[in-house]
Amino acid sequence: MQSGQNNRATIVNLETKEEIQCGFNPNTYTFDKKNSWPADQKAGGNVPQATFGGGSPATLTMELLFDTYSDDGAKAEDVRTKYTDKLWALMMVDPKLKDKKSKKGRPPRVKFMWGKTWSFEGVITSLTQKFTLFLDTGIPVRATVNVTFQQSKDEAALAKQNPTSGGIGGDRVWTVTEGDTLAWIAYKEYGDTSLWRLIAEANNLDQVRRLAPGSTLVIPNG
Repeated sequence: MQSGQNNRATIVNLETKEEIQCGFNPNTYTFDKKNSWPADQKAGGNVPQATFGGGSPATLTMELLFDTYSDDGAKAEDVRTKYTDKLWALMMVDPKLKDKKSKKGRPPRVKFMWGKTWSFEGVITSLTQKFTLFLDTGIPVRATVNVTFQQSKDEAALAKQNPTSGGIGGDRVWTVTEGDTLAWIAYKEYGDTSLWRLIAEANNLDQVRRLAPGSTLVIPNG
């Protein structure tokens, strides 16, 4: 297990507030965002005119490791009972939760959290678990789970999640934490990583790759 229990990644069921703590933090995670630009096919032109058709929700994908095996010979627990069944349940329909359109039951909304610097709120759209270690009885004690979260709210239209941000003169302020990049801040503030230049220009930044933890950045209104 990794040290620093308080820094472990956590998946929260937003409907019940139940938390599933990851035994190991993910080694990597991937954000994906797509926009639709349908082309207007007109006869006689070399390049059709593209028109913005709207954005698709962002997705967050990662692989999680769950392990209950103990090297000291102690009896290991079934990794499904301790961890992955709870995660699997987040994909199941809860009849008490009603979808606004269909009026039928739906799975719960969730939030992925890691430390105090960022979180991702949405729904789980894909989950694949693979068991890689077993006891002699066949009970699985180690599993990897590939999970994809899909954004359910437009963060650019909501109050910002950075707990140290505030307003100054109509603009916002971001306090830099370890590992922050301009692209990441732009994604959290605007929902678009390409808008990092707005932040760089507003703060007269020459060294855009080096952000000092504890420093503050003005976030101009987009």
